[in-house]
Amino acid sequence: MLVFGGPYSNAQAMAALIRVAQARGIPAAQMICSGDVVAYCGAPARTVAQIRALGCAVVAGNCEIQLGSDAPDCGCGFEDGSACDLLSAGWYGFAADILEEADKAWMASLPDVVSFRHQGARYAVIHGGMTDVARFIWPSSSTEVFAQEWAAVERAVGPVDHIIAGHAGVPFVKFIPRGRWINAGVIGMPAHDGQQGTRFAILEDGEVWIENLPYDAQGAAEDMTRAGLPQGYRDGLLSGYWPSEDVLPESLRVTPSARG
Repeated sequence: MLVFGGPYSNAQAMAALIRVAQARGIPAAQMICSGDVVAYCGAPARTVAQIRALGCAVVAGNCEIQLGSDAPDCGCGFEDGSACDLLSAGWYGFAADILEEADKAWMASLPDVVSFRHQGARYAVIHGGMTDVARFIWPSSSTEVFAQEWAAVERAVGPVDHIIAGHAGVPFVKFIPRGRWINAGVIGMPAHDGQQGTRFAILEDGEVWIENLPYDAQGAAEDMTRAGLPQGYRDGLLSGYWPSEDVLPESLRVTPSARG
């Protein structure tokens, strides 16, 4: 199984992921996206066309829910007035204007949760949290947060052995008493680690492997420039660091000196 999150309107990253799947012989039926197909980057319509043509399972992210209902903003969960909140206004308006109504209707039809069986275990896939689609869940989140969300997932789909989620943008695998909480990261933005490559996950032989996705970051940045989008996320594609850390817990922030 190939699991990935957040294409984020990054058509170059989406194309690279499809090439990886084809090279490894992984069909679309064994690929799942944890949502936010459209977000920060400059090719929302192309990215939606790519993933719809691929035909893999997609869980509704907050971006799909908001765009699919013609909401006024992305519903990302950023604090009002924060750098992330201000930067999101530009890409959301651009995407809302450029997407066809058929694409928005497709987004509105996506499920909040999907489940599947793989090598003897049952998995559920959500976007952020089950109680709040835009909830940021980090490796440092409390035991109570994971327990609350696990219970909410099982109320929706029944018992599961592992949960796959997205939204936070940082890949991690956390072992908790009920099983593994897996965040595959996102393919549309770097993992705030100084590398242009993004992340996805492979499930195989009962293990989870977080893997790097090299892609044409320069091409994606040029798409953002042509679209007239704010420079912050464009620069982030090339530097490997997010334009703001105000959404991140302290443990995941990077000092200016460490960025070089």
